Amino acid sequence: MMKPHITVSEQDLEQLESLLDTLPVSAGRSRAALLEELDRAEIVDLRNIPRSVVTMNSTVRFEIDSPSEEFCLTLTYPDKTGDTPGAISVLTPIGTALLGMSVGSEIEWPRPDGKLVKVRILSVARQPGHAGSQALS
Repeated sequence: MMKPHITVSEQDLEQLESLLDTLPVSAGRSRAALLEELDRAEIVDLRNIPRSVVTMNSTVRFEIDSPSEEFCLTLTYPDKTGDTPGAISVLTPIGTALLGMSVGSEIEWPRPDGKLVKVRILSVARQPGHAGSQALS
């Protein structure tokens, strides 16, 4: 399966690159997966990100195929996961897979046990930057 097109904002890219620079050696697999996704992403200004794209701090409804389950989670930075109910860190395998995807797109992604799971974006319930203000804190 081809990986779908992904879009990441310049602002998210800067913050994610800073995060990657601070990761310990033990986070090598998470770091490599996120770097690979950022390398293939189209980087655009936040104002030009469609509302259907998963950005950092977006609340996204998605499903996985094995086992068949649906989730509604907010994609966060690892240090914010404990502060946000229903949060998923961008450094988790599924969190990395969600970044930059659009509604309707799907990707096969390895679970922690190595088996592939298909992740499909159903909707982006909330996306920061499109709620009237363009500034992210």
